[in-house]
Amino acid sequence: MLTERDLGGTGSPNGPVPLSLPQALTRWAGRQAGSLFLLPAVLLLMLMSIFPLLLSVYLSLVRFQLVPGGFKLIFVGLANYRKLVAGIEREHFLGLLADLTPLIWGMGGAVTAVLLVFVIRGAARMRPAVPRTAGRLVFAVIAGALTWLAIRTLAPGGRPGTVITTILYVFVGIAVQYWLGLILAYLAAQQIPGRRFFRVVYLLPMMITPVGIAYTFRIMADLGKGPFAPLWRAVGLAEVSWAGHAWGARIVVMIGDIWQWTPFMFIVLLAALEAQPQELLEAAMMDGAGRWQTFWKVTWPQILPVTSTVILIRMIEAFKIIDLPNVLTNGGPGTATESLTLHAFIAWRTLDIGGSAAVAYSLLFLVTFMALSYISLVHRRLAGAV
Repeated sequence: MLTERDLGGTGSPNGPVPLSLPQALTRWAGRQAGSLFLLPAVLLLMLMSIFPLLLSVYLSLVRFQLVPGGFKLIFVGLANYRKLVAGIEREHFLGLLADLTPLIWGMGGAVTAVLLVFVIRGAARMRPAVPRTAGRLVFAVIAGALTWLAIRTLAPGGRPGTVITTILYVFVGIAVQYWLGLILAYLAAQQIPGRRFFRVVYLLPMMITPVGIAYTFRIMADLGKGPFAPLWRAVGLAEVSWAGHAWGARIVVMIGDIWQWTPFMFIVLLAALEAQPQELLEAAMMDGAGRWQTFWKVTWPQILPVTSTVILIRMIEAFKIIDLPNVLTNGGPGTATESLTLHAFIAWRTLDIGGSAAVAYSLLFLVTFMALSYISLVHRRLAGAV
């Protein structure tokens, strides 16, 4: 028979108190109530996320082949990943590398030297902390490889692949979105006429679906038949096709992404600005600080934690961009505007299931590396480390 002590109780001074089965079940359910309430959510998470994640690992190691009456999966090991970095998909995935020139050697050497100093300083400061030193070394190797790849593919004679194109979308987009959102939020937080109206107007892009935004920019960017066609003709650009130039197409995609996601930065930063204590601002003004000094010395440090969080959230989301390049340019010209997500989707659509899964897991690795590096950087800055 179960006793109170068996269920985690203390019993009584005279020994364990016997419990009936209903009492025992009731007592056990009461103690495990938190776990029982979490169980449905955990099972749903495993069904909707963890199982597909594990299945896609297997798919990235096989080749999908149609056969009479169905299909079969042939195990090929790491061949799908090897195809991306050293096979027929190398130029598509990594890009076309430009020839090494003194300028490329100089830029790459400078970055390599900075990363070496970063690792050596970390090893000198954290002698007992071997895992941290190893983490710095891993970061330096991956960051150095990505930097060299970016330099050689963006140099004259090179052509960026989907990896560098995606990184460009993320870093350029987030930088412009953040500063534009911060400026708009700062203006909307001031006591100016019509600020409520502008708050609503600034949020309009978030209310439109990404596909709708893509079609809108596709029409607006049409130099021959779009709404700005008379303007383009007036300045002599009617015969120029932005879709025929790789960088023109990338810029249009980035402008659409910036227009879509700046309101997200705006609304979060506006909430952070309005949540700061007004007493600090008034005290700074009374001490003779101007608006610029007040912002950088008082306001900016207070919204820095919110800034760190919103950039991290936006970074993770930005790596998944697919709607704009797919609808605006269909990844073209060629593969110039393809993101990693669109690359994986096109591979899946052509029944290259293993290649699609390999691209998706490469994206997962890249996002994880970027997110962990950013979190580590923010943690050191907030902790006051150099």
